[in-house]
Amino acid sequence: MHVDSRLLALLLPAVLAGCADSSPPPLVGTLEWDRIAVTAELAEPVLRWAVAEGDEVEAGAVLLELDARRQDARMAEARGDLAASEARLAELTHGARIETIDAARAELARARAAQEDAEIDYTRAATLVERKLAATAVADQTFAVRNQRRAETEAAEAQLRELTQGTRPEQIDQAAAAVEAARAALEMLTLTRERLTVHAPRAGRIDALPFRVGDQPPVGAELVSLLVGDAPYARVFVPAPRRPELAIGDRFEVYIEGLAPFSASLRSVRSEPSFTPYYALAGDDASRLVYRAELLLEGADAAALPAGLPLTAVRRQP
Repeated sequence: MHVDSRLLALLLPAVLAGCADSSPPPLVGTLEWDRIAVTAELAEPVLRWAVAEGDEVEAGAVLLELDARRQDARMAEARGDLAASEARLAELTHGARIETIDAARAELARARAAQEDAEIDYTRAATLVERKLAATAVADQTFAVRNQRRAETEAAEAQLRELTQGTRPEQIDQAAAAVEAARAALEMLTLTRERLTVHAPRAGRIDALPFRVGDQPPVGAELVSLLVGDAPYARVFVPAPRRPELAIGDRFEVYIEGLAPFSASLRSVRSEPSFTPYYALAGDDASRLVYRAELLLEGADAAALPAGLPLTAVRRQP
């Protein structure tokens, strides 16, 4: 078979280049930072922002403030409940005041005097009925009144005994438990109130502020996205055929368009592939699986890079 010499001249360099370049293709991915999401603990409106996107913040710096008026009202109610519980415990512990005991004694004296009058009335009425000088109904009525006065006397005596003999230990324990519960409720509300002024949990850079002043984020909503760490990392995807050759600590060169290459080391590789339909775990499709890996960039210049930049990574040959 005759081959055109001109075609041969064009194909030969490409064939030779392919034979010479046996290195695997680069890994592709994006530049990322470790992130911390600061979430809302209460659904309250945003009052003010103390930072803007891109700001560098230290740990503990104020990020924003949420409206605390509703929480302040809850705390005032909890303080009232605590004060009432403490007063109740003090009353049970110290016993009744002397004025209360004197009032109970006076009530008992009144009840006894009323009982005496009722006893006399009943005796007189019974005598009249016996002599047939009064109707039986009169005696029945005075008998009922006498029994009522006796019951009132017994109640007054019991009330005075309760005041003079002190409080049962079980009642004091119950009152003490109520005080502890009220104090714990107030502490929980106080902690939540403090967190309405949102602070940075770590030093980092503000990446995103999804809400504006006046917005009312729901509970659990991400208020601030904070980029943390000393350096970004390259998130790349490793094809399944190349997964066995990688080990933690392997060295890479990371290329970002328009910048000098950065040195990086492999810090992690996921043990599970990023996409795992059941039919892709065997056969020809298994070679198409990819595993997410993270390459930690090195050098002071890397700390200034933003997240989301596309990149390629080439493994250094040992």
